[in-house]
Amino acid sequence: VQLVESGGGLVRPGGSLRLSCAASGFTFSSYAMSWYRQAPGSERELVASISSAGGSTNYANSVKGRFTISRDNAKNTVYLQMNSLKPEDTAVYYCNARLLALGHDYDYWGQGTQVTVSS
Repeated sequence: VQLVESGGGLVRPGGSLRLSCAASGFTFSSYAMSWYRQAPGSERELVASISSAGGSTNYANSVKGRFTISRDNAKNTVYLQMNSLKPEDTAVYYCNARLLALGHDYDYWGQGTQVTVSS
């Protein structure tokens, strides 16, 4: 199982970034996918999630209206479009795949990608 994030970097306040997470080694289309983030000295927090077929999404209040999660099941990839970035969005962003089935909790994480919002 692999989840490989990309697209992080340094951006000025008000700018945009698009994160990608390429998945392999499991049936991607069966899993709900999420993006989490963790800033220095803070706990990891849920940013956005999307259902397995992409029909349902959820966002943290702090990113609603600015971030959009999407997925392409044909490409085994989930995305996070981040607009109007703020310094408080600075964190390591992690991709997560999760499936609850037959009493098992399948839970996979990527290695993270750094997003820094600074002038």
